[in-house]
Amino acid sequence: MKILLITTMAVMAYAGDKDFNGRWNLTVEKEPRGRAWWLEVSGAGSAKLAGRFVGAPGGQMDAIPAIAVEGKELVWSFERGGKKLVYRAAYDKGQLIGRQMVDGTPALAFRGVRAPLIRDREGDQWKRGKTEDLLASLNGWTPTFPGRPLEWSIDNGVLKNKPKASDIRTNEKYWNFELHVEFRYEKGSNSGIGLRGRYEVQIQDTHGEPVSGHSLGALYSRIVPKEDAARPAGQWQEMDIRLVGRTLTVKLNGKVIIDKQEVEGATAMAFDANEADPGPIALQGDHGVVEFRKLTVTPLVRQ
Repeated sequence: MKILLITTMAVMAYAGDKDFNGRWNLTVEKEPRGRAWWLEVSGAGSAKLAGRFVGAPGGQMDAIPAIAVEGKELVWSFERGGKKLVYRAAYDKGQLIGRQMVDGTPALAFRGVRAPLIRDREGDQWKRGKTEDLLASLNGWTPTFPGRPLEWSIDNGVLKNKPKASDIRTNEKYWNFELHVEFRYEKGSNSGIGLRGRYEVQIQDTHGEPVSGHSLGALYSRIVPKEDAARPAGQWQEMDIRLVGRTLTVKLNGKVIIDKQEVEGATAMAFDANEADPGPIALQGDHGVVEFRKLTVTPLVRQ
């Protein structure tokens, strides 16, 4: 009888652990740069528990090296820069309620909701709306980092940031759209374009390098371009981005480098965790100097 009882209790515990499985969008209280996090859990309730996380320092999407269910909490951790980062989250009425600990000291609180099912598909019929010039004025832009000024300027129609400037975002929000961008950067520079305030298309000086999740035109740390289409630093580059639901297409300097690929979830540049809602276009300014001479958005509406 004792063996049967223990086995039954173990099965019940595993059944509850399964609630942690899935993709989660995490809103973080008092995050220094206003960033949102992302978590994927698989195998909870079995011996194959695993996870991926966007939110640990470094910004990229990481496979979680240490993850477990302890009592009623999901616990995962990283070691970065000589510090121990531990994340603990409880499942409560369909949400994750959690906190981050740094070397044992409470740091940031967060709340997670399941990533939504987005039904819009590239195969549906979409009509192009009115194209908007996002460089017509700086009045349509706001700093993303809390408490920071707008450290960008427009001179002769070219938008440029100061070194280490705050990221900026449009006041308007968009859902499905096409984005045309013409830009250039200094040697070794790094920037990015945020789609709906959640998904970063990478801008980085990677001309001539093997393609990776950090290449120019990549969906940062998620989708690797099919080829290196980057021009050398100092030259103007052209990028066309199309986002329909979770389907992303990127053309760089006339070459399709991402062709109708699924966007699984947020990247490190994300500041809006509500994936079911429209979001702003954002530009990264804190990594290096970048110039934009054209930036237009064309909404796509269902026919």
